[in-house]
Amino acid sequence: MSCPVEAIAAAYLTQTSGDLALALRCAITDALADLLEAERRTRERSRLISRGFVRGQMEDTGDRP
Repeated sequence: MSCPVEAIAAAYLTQTSGDLALALRCAITDALADLLEAERRTRERSRLISRGFVRGQMEDTGDRP
């Protein structure tokens, strides 16, 4: 195993008892699930940042030049 890709491929093949088609479907399913989770986290962070920005604007007392 010279690189992570080979290790991941071997793990999926082992998990699926050597079934190449099933291993590919499992890898794609896992990759899509990870992508969707990353997108969800990004949206959540963006929402929290936006909410913090709005709260910061509302708390501005106008004392600054």
